[in-house]
Amino acid sequence: MARHPRYHDGMMFLNAASPSPARPRWRRAPLLGRSPGLLLAGLLLGALLPWGTPAWAGAQREEPLSASVRSLLARSVADSATDRTGLPDPASERTWLMRTAERLAGRIPDLRQRLDLLRTVHYEATRAGLEPELVLAVIQVESGFHKYAVSPVGARGYMQVMPFWLREIGGAGQDLFHLRTNLRFGCTILRYYVDSEHGDLFRALGRYNGSLGQPQYPNLVLAAWRREWASAGLASAGASTRLR
Repeated sequence: MARHPRYHDGMMFLNAASPSPARPRWRRAPLLGRSPGLLLAGLLLGALLPWGTPAWAGAQREEPLSASVRSLLARSVADSATDRTGLPDPASERTWLMRTAERLAGRIPDLRQRLDLLRTVHYEATRAGLEPELVLAVIQVESGFHKYAVSPVGARGYMQVMPFWLREIGGAGQDLFHLRTNLRFGCTILRYYVDSEHGDLFRALGRYNGSLGQPQYPNLVLAAWRREWASAGLASAGASTRLR
């Protein structure tokens, strides 16, 4: 069935549901934990150029990647999928899913769809060494939890991934509107920016959004993380925005 576009605040939505814009919050929250599997520090040979845009939807900027970085990122997005979260046991998984799914009910009414999204968020975030609640905050601000959102610059899906990433590190037939593909690319890219900024989450979020040097977007994400999602996690939020 064809999807007909709807527009809200300059963003196109290919699903029928009306978007609900993120509420602005102005406080920081921490980055908790890391996974050594995706650390790129040894391969990042230079910082990306700062670009600015007032839009909250994603606008990652295409920059030259070294062959080693491109290869590592391509391997990261090509790994096999799983239907589990990143939590170590079924009881912890059930607790996190139920607690977080309740908070998403107003945005995604269908329980099965909510649980599918949350399982995928948790697995892909944990795999990339990111807090799942941080990724939920990014999705909230970037797309308002609209799977088929398209920004004015062409960023797509929940995490508003720019299509050039498919050419740079993707494979044939990958679709950025596909749930796992979008989250795998989004989490891998955000982790790449975290490592390129030596653990500075505030600057990494600016790079992810294409608004490095402007505080609005990082503040929105960090505030959404603390106020909307941090208490749903199994770990307590601290106050640092740096990754050690």
